[in-house]
Amino acid sequence: MVGFEQDIRPLFREFDRTEMEFAFDLWSYEDVKEHADSILERLEAGDMPCDLPWSEEQIERFRQWMAEGMQP
Repeated sequence: MVGFEQDIRPLFREFDRTEMEFAFDLWSYEDVKEHADSILERLEAGDMPCDLPWSEEQIERFRQWMAEGMQP
C-alpha cells in the first residue's frame, strides 16, 4: 500500500513546495489529497515540477496512491 508520508511526500522537493506555495502545500497530506486530480494532470503533462518532470515510475506511484484511496 502506498502512503503519503512514506511514499508521496518525499517525491516533492523543497523547491517544488516553495514554487507551489501560492496555491497549496505539497508537503501537506490534506492539500495534496484535495488537489490530487489536478496535480496528477500536471505531472502527466510534464509541467510539474517546473524544472524537471517526474519519471513514469514516480507518476505511477502517485496514481497508485490515488487508486488505493490516498492513505496518509
